[in-house]
Amino acid sequence: MLDAGASRDRLAAILGAAFADGLLSEQTLSHRLGLLFGNRLVDPHGVVGDLSVRARRPGPRSSPLAAFAADSWARLMTWLAPPEAGVPGTDCMVLALDWETGDDDLVIGRGPGADIGLDDDTVSRRHARLVPRDGSWTIEDLGSLNGTAVNGTTVGRARLRPGDHVRIGEQLLEID
Repeated sequence: MLDAGASRDRLAAILGAAFADGLLSEQTLSHRLGLLFGNRLVDPHGVVGDLSVRARRPGPRSSPLAAFAADSWARLMTWLAPPEAGVPGTDCMVLALDWETGDDDLVIGRGPGADIGLDDDTVSRRHARLVPRDGSWTIEDLGSLNGTAVNGTTVGRARLRPGDHVRIGEQLLEID
């Protein structure tokens, strides 16, 4: 089980490393961090999907410090995303929930009244409901046509934990 916020922290680490390596300006970093932490539903691909995870090789004039920094960058990126995996966390949307105080019930769907809107034809207008209760969240399917699954198991109702993967129709969400 992951800690709440771990998915967004992992993506923020990628942004921080890219900024330190000169791939992002301060303004772009600030904008992307705002996207990452300012929204309940985050598209990781839109935040870090265009960043290269390849480490730069130090040139012949590189100092030992530059070589150490390049090696550290390579190890960080390998830890965050093995080369064959591409950019970590970009295969699904991240759904950030307030685990301390909770919110009111939240409806997930593609209809105009949904609190969490998913633009996907396999998602019902009112697909599922998230219910906060005593520092935890429960998801309830609302009789959707294509169902709701948690970690690969179709559910009618299930308690969620940070790191769970929820399938709403064909849309995959990582709970954070």
